[in-house]
Amino acid sequence: MTQALKIAKNTVVTLDYELRLADDEVIDSSSGGEFCFLVGHENVVPGLEVQLLGLATGDTRDISVSPQEGYGLRDEEKLVTVPREALPDDFEIEIGLPLELEDEAGETSMAFIAGVRGDEVVLDRNHPLAGETLRFHVTIGAIREASKEELKHGHVHGPGGHHHH
Repeated sequence: MTQALKIAKNTVVTLDYELRLADDEVIDSSSGGEFCFLVGHENVVPGLEVQLLGLATGDTRDISVSPQEGYGLRDEEKLVTVPREALPDDFEIEIGLPLELEDEAGETSMAFIAGVRGDEVVLDRNHPLAGETLRFHVTIGAIREASKEELKHGHVHGPGGHHHH
């Protein structure tokens, strides 16, 4: 009998998950579908990945991920204030709305509208889950060795993964 494959670097894992925050509200899930990723290639937050290592098909776990191992701590220096006129006139300002920012070098980053102060709009460049402890409930569906192409590209190909067009 062959040894069952366990989650390790360069394996492809398919799992079902629910993600809750401290208030116990489910904020994300695979909704009974399957989430598939390549282990060891920064495709999920580090704190989740490290706690999945060694699990086998059929295993179920509750995994808590600290902010430092998830989306980081909140950084108040990532709050920026821009004049209202810097946004298009017809732009609907809505708290929590994501915006893509572009700097002078053409690099893009995400920000979220955090508030309005008079003629200024406050943008938050922190990830929306920064500072949160992430509580995952996972069930491992399948584990397989990654293909050479997947390892080269750093992500899963085919069903449940990334498709090249």
